[in-house]
Amino acid sequence: MLLEGLKVVEFSTWVAAPGCAAIMADWGAEVVKVESEAGDATRGFFPDDEESPYNPIFSNENRGKRGIVLNTGRPEGRAALIALLKGADIFITNLRPGALKRARLDYAAVKDELPHLIYANVTGYGLEGDEIDTPAFDLTGFWTRSAVAACTIPPDQEPFTCRPGFGDHVTALATLSGVLAALHERTRTGRGRQVETALIRVGAYAIGWDLSTFLRYGQATTAQPRNDRPGVLSGYFRTKDERWFCVSSRSPRDQPALLAELGLAELNAEPRYAPPVRDIETVRELRAVLDAEFAKYTLAEVKQILHRADLIWAPMATLPELVEDPQAKAAGCFVEIPDRFGGRHRAPAAPVRFPGVPTGPAGPAPALGQHTREVLKEAGMSDAEVENLFAIGAAM
Repeated sequence: MLLEGLKVVEFSTWVAAPGCAAIMADWGAEVVKVESEAGDATRGFFPDDEESPYNPIFSNENRGKRGIVLNTGRPEGRAALIALLKGADIFITNLRPGALKRARLDYAAVKDELPHLIYANVTGYGLEGDEIDTPAFDLTGFWTRSAVAACTIPPDQEPFTCRPGFGDHVTALATLSGVLAALHERTRTGRGRQVETALIRVGAYAIGWDLSTFLRYGQATTAQPRNDRPGVLSGYFRTKDERWFCVSSRSPRDQPALLAELGLAELNAEPRYAPPVRDIETVRELRAVLDAEFAKYTLAEVKQILHRADLIWAPMATLPELVEDPQAKAAGCFVEIPDRFGGRHRAPAAPVRFPGVPTGPAGPAPALGQHTREVLKEAGMSDAEVENLFAIGAAM
């Protein structure tokens, strides 16, 4: 396994930070998840017991980890976490900066004692400025405040939210890339460093096509109502059997190639239709022709037409279609996660694979506090010290 021997401690909840650690566990790292007595909030979404095993949300972000419970508000609980971090390579947390500082678990408080540690903060709005402690989810920090929503939702539509975890998973990947860069640096310097990602910053990067254009020219064409979109081909069309599909034009040869395949080659001789069509009224006119033509065919028939024209396109797949898509399976989109009761369940795979190297969930997601005793003992604490933590409510 690629990350075998790497030790990761994750002190977080919800999706972005746990998701980063879950990918590292898939790739062979030893990951310990630290929770409060209340547990990760995503534990409450679905049951996970013998009667109804496997919580898909919690398990997807926490597979292959061991789990412990510490009350770091108590000095003894904090000391136990520090003992754990002394043997770790990486610490990942999405606690707000103010909470970390109050618990003396912020980077400034621990870096001298743990100079080898790569310390990753996953934040809503960063570590500088007046709003570092403003609470954020991906819906607010990534989707809404970073302008992703405004660039995505056409202005003639009521705003809609991103799907849960959408921006969080992008942020998880950003955090992972930063952690691995710091890990590479440590091979030269022997020292760790702080790594920081923010939902707003990741969102700004994700919408970078629009943002870079705006920064250069002071304006950018973002989402438009369908009837106002420039470009004849780019966008969605509907078939005879009421299926939507998306076409993305890559060169001027696409439009004449498609018209020829549709039996409309005569339109290629019309000067007004010569690509690229700039006049919006002409765009609407030709798009209406395509709408009427595509409405004559089923999705299966459209597929053949678009393949012959060699266009970039895709059907708007549903979740049931995705999970049965042979190409999605061949591309490695799915893995199986074991549960704690002997069952196995399909789940989304990590978005990177390494041909010839087996990677995937190393085990089930942990029960709350399942491994507290064994992990703390491995960190060098005696039986008596561990039991005292339980007795005073600093561990569970």
